[in-house]
Amino acid sequence: MNTETATLPTRLTRELRLTLALNRFGGHRPALLTFRLASRLGDGLFWYALMAAILLVEGRAGLPIVTHMAAVGLFVAALYRAMKNVIRRPRPCHRHTAIVARVRPLDEFSFPSGHTLHAVCFSVVASSYLPALAWLLIPVTALIAASRVVLGVHYPSDVLAAISLGVAIAVSSFAIIA
Repeated sequence: MNTETATLPTRLTRELRLTLALNRFGGHRPALLTFRLASRLGDGLFWYALMAAILLVEGRAGLPIVTHMAAVGLFVAALYRAMKNVIRRPRPCHRHTAIVARVRPLDEFSFPSGHTLHAVCFSVVASSYLPALAWLLIPVTALIAASRVVLGVHYPSDVLAAISLGVAIAVSSFAIIA
C-alpha cells in the first residue's frame, strides 16, 4: 500500500470530523442566525443589491462592472451545475445522519459550493474595479463560504474547491474582456 492511498481515509475522516464540528457549532442560536443570514445573502440578494448600488453610485461608469459581474455569474452558474451533475457528490447532511441540514439545500449535490463560487467571483471582479469595496466583500464572502459547512450542506473541500475555482475564473475573466 502506498503512502498516498494510506492517507486518503485519514484525510476523509479529518474532513468529516471538521464538518461535524462546524455543523454542531451551527446549532447555537447566535451562530445559526448569523450563518443562515449569510447563506440567504449568498442566494443572490446581496449580489443583486451590490450591482444595483454600483449602478446608482457609479452611473454609466458602473455598467461595465455590473455587466462583467453578470457575465461571470452566468458562466459559473452553468459550470457548477454541470460539475455537480458529473461529480454527483452527496451532501454531508444526506450522507451522515449526525450532520443536520440547517437550511434547505438548493439542489441535490455538494461539489462544488455554488454559493461560494459566486461569492468569490463577484468579490474578485467588483474589488478589482472598486478596491474600496474589498473591506466589505471579503468578510461577506468568508461568511457565505463558512455558512455552507456550518449549515450542513457542504464539506470544507467543496468550499475550498469553489474558492480556488472562483479566483481562477474571476482573474481569467479579465483576460477575456481585455
